[in-house]
Amino acid sequence: MSDSNLVSTSSDTEVATSEQFSDPGVPEHKLRLGDTDPKAAKRSERIVIALFGLSILGTIGMMAAYFGLPQDTSIAGVRIQNLTLGLGLGFALLGIGLGAIHWAKSLMSDHEVVEERHSVESSPEARAEAIQKLQDGVADAGVARRGVLKGAAISAVALFPLSFAVPLIGEIGADWNISKFRHTVWRRGVRLATDPTNRPIKASEVTIGSAYHVIPYAEDIDEEVRPGSHAWLDEKAKAIVLMVRMEPNELKEEDDRKDWSYEGIVAYSKVCTHVGCPVALYERQTHHLLCPCHQSTFDMADGAKVVFGPAKRPLPQLPITVDSEGYLVAQSDFTEPVGPSFWERLK
Repeated sequence: MSDSNLVSTSSDTEVATSEQFSDPGVPEHKLRLGDTDPKAAKRSERIVIALFGLSILGTIGMMAAYFGLPQDTSIAGVRIQNLTLGLGLGFALLGIGLGAIHWAKSLMSDHEVVEERHSVESSPEARAEAIQKLQDGVADAGVARRGVLKGAAISAVALFPLSFAVPLIGEIGADWNISKFRHTVWRRGVRLATDPTNRPIKASEVTIGSAYHVIPYAEDIDEEVRPGSHAWLDEKAKAIVLMVRMEPNELKEEDDRKDWSYEGIVAYSKVCTHVGCPVALYERQTHHLLCPCHQSTFDMADGAKVVFGPAKRPLPQLPITVDSEGYLVAQSDFTEPVGPSFWERLK
């Protein structure tokens, strides 16, 4: 077939396609209920105002919780202040988001507009036309004549940054004494207890492959840092431990740590050495412990050394043994600081 025939066939195909698939254009515009019923439009406006008002209340509630609620009050282990701060921030964001969506869906212009492609640089007439369209859109949305709605939107958006700014400013002058992480409430003879039930654990009940979330037994630590005290949550956050049992011959222990375990039972800090997330996902077959935040992985059979991820050092090990009644107890505190390795450490 000649080149002329190819060109002719291509041209014929384009013509046929053009005739078969014509531009359907913009579908017929369907009016919303608010476009024809003033009462419906007013109802939508009140809903948007209420949503922005919800955002304002959320921000105010968060500020009230930040300044007015004590930090150590908790229910079922959950700090009331943290819960209230989270709820306030959630409602502040939710109110702005839902308010903006409902405003756009029910009150702003929804007329379809077709704009043909043109050169990158617009002519003065096109720019003037675009500005006019924006002004028409603002007028059609009723911003100027809906003063209460406009005020609610501006107030919600203006107040919301306070939910971030105030806590950040509040940290100025806060307690940054990182030496507190060099020591925990673990001491010689403190029994290992289940978290959160605070039940002492006997070595005989820990089966091969099992994993326990462990805290210091309340009766064995000073009364001022026991559950319910002002300092308990802070001290618990440093002292949390994950304990597992494996076959003793699977353990790879350094000579100076061979007596830190008991019949295959080992205990390590749950505070990740990357940024401090709780490390709690144990895989029995590989003896790997995974941090869910950034996937740092530690080998519990080999000194909790890092085998993957951004953590830079092993998890600190808690030396353990058993007492005369068969309960698992600590031999001492951790021998190194718990927590992220970017905190300054002294050997």
